[in-house]
Amino acid sequence: MGTDMTSVQDALKRQEIELPSWAFGNSGTRFKVFTQPGVPRSPQEKIADAATVHRFTGVAPSVAMHIPWDKVDDYAELSAYAKEQGVRLGAINSNVFQDDDYKLGSVTNPDARIRRKATDHLLECVDIMDATGSRDLKLWFSDGTNYPGQDDIQDRQDRLATALKEVYDRLGDDQRMLLEYKLFEPAFYTTDVPDWGTSYAHCLELGPKATVCIDTGHHAPGTNIEFIVAFLLRVKKLGAFDFNSRFYADDDLMVGSADPFQLFRIMSEIVRGNALDPASGIAFMLDQCHNIEVKIPAIIRSVMNVQEATAKALLVDREALKKAQAEGDVLEANAVLMDAYNTDVRPLLADLRESQSMDGDPIAAYKRSGYFEQIVQDRADGQQAGWGA
Repeated sequence: MGTDMTSVQDALKRQEIELPSWAFGNSGTRFKVFTQPGVPRSPQEKIADAATVHRFTGVAPSVAMHIPWDKVDDYAELSAYAKEQGVRLGAINSNVFQDDDYKLGSVTNPDARIRRKATDHLLECVDIMDATGSRDLKLWFSDGTNYPGQDDIQDRQDRLATALKEVYDRLGDDQRMLLEYKLFEPAFYTTDVPDWGTSYAHCLELGPKATVCIDTGHHAPGTNIEFIVAFLLRVKKLGAFDFNSRFYADDDLMVGSADPFQLFRIMSEIVRGNALDPASGIAFMLDQCHNIEVKIPAIIRSVMNVQEATAKALLVDREALKKAQAEGDVLEANAVLMDAYNTDVRPLLADLRESQSMDGDPIAAYKRSGYFEQIVQDRADGQQAGWGA
C-alpha cells in the first residue's frame, strides 16, 4: 500500500484553476471601496494581470469575465488578446443585481418588464459566450424578499424557472449553465436560490446542461460542504466551484485562509470522485474580492492554497482508507486522512514547479519580477476598475 508519487505529480500538472477578472479590481466593504496602486483600468489589463498569475503558478490558464464590468465592443478580439497573453477566457458571469430596477428582484421581480430586462441580459451573456468560445454561463441571483408577505414565494420560483428555461434553451450544444446559490444577503427573509438543494432541483428540471456551482462561502456556519460535493458528484450535477473563504458570513477571504482543513476535505471528495482532471468537466474557480491585501500576490497565494490542499488530498492512501472503513476501524480511517493532511507538501510543489521551468516559490518570484512596480507606473492615470466598472 502507499501513494504513487508519479500519479500525484501527473494529477497536479493537469490541475486548472480559473481566475476571476473582478478580483484584480478595487473592492471593499459595504461601507467603502478601497483603492490600490496599479489596479487595472480595462478588461485587457485584468487579463494581463491574470496571465501574470498563470506565468508564476502554471495552473491558472483561464479568466472568468463579468458582464457588464468587462463589457467591450469586440469579444472575439478580447479573446484573441487573452490568447496572446497565454490564457483563455473562461466562464461568463451575469450581473442582475446592480441596477435600480432590481430592487425587488431580477428574474423573479413581480414586474414583468423588469423580468424581461433581466432575462434579456442573461441571453446577451450567451451571445458573448458564442463570441469568446466560453463553455460556462454562471448565474447568481440576489433576488429575494425582506419581509413576510412581501411577495408570493411560489410565484417567485415559477418566475425563476421560466427565465432559466428560456436561457437554457438558448445554450449551444457545448455550453452549459452553472447555477450558484447563497444562504442570504442582500435579501434577509427569503432568498430565491438559497441553497444547493434549490439549485439542484432547478438544474434537474432543466436538463443535463444545467449544473450546480458551489460557492464555498455561501453556507450556514457548520455546513458540511464536502457532503454536498459528494452528493452532487454522485448524481453528476456538480459543475463548478467558486473558491473563497469566510469566517462569519461573507465570502471574500482567500480560499483556505480561514479553514484550510475544510478545503482539504473538499478536495479529498473531488479526488475520491475522480473529478480533479479538467476532462471531468468540473470548473475550479476563485471568487474573491481582495479588499485590504495586494491583489496579485493574494491571488497567487490563493492558487497555491488550492494546490496544497489538492496535493494533500492526492496523498491520501486510498487502499488503507478503504481497508479501515471496511473493517469499521474508525480511528485508523481518520488517521489515514490526518496523515495526508499533516504532510508538508510545499517541497513537493516547489519541485514540481521547478521541473516545469518555473520558480519553486511563486510569491518570491513575483516580487522579484518588477511587475508590480511597472503596473503602478503604467497605470497612474485613468479610471481604475472596481465594483460597477
